[in-house]
Amino acid sequence: MAEIKQQVIKMIQSLPDEVSLDEIMAELYFRLQVDAGLKELNDGKGIPHEEVQKQMSKWLLR
Repeated sequence: MAEIKQQVIKMIQSLPDEVSLDEIMAELYFRLQVDAGLKELNDGKGIPHEEVQKQMSKWLLR
């Protein structure tokens, strides 16, 4: 738990001095979503690149 707290403190310190609370919350939410996505990929739950290409080509043809 202390490691997460230190990561959040470091992230906040890297933001500009004029940052708003909404911007801090948005950055935390973004990083939460990225971490969740990376965990899914590490757990083998991602969609293969070829499948994404197939789906995208169907969407672009509409």
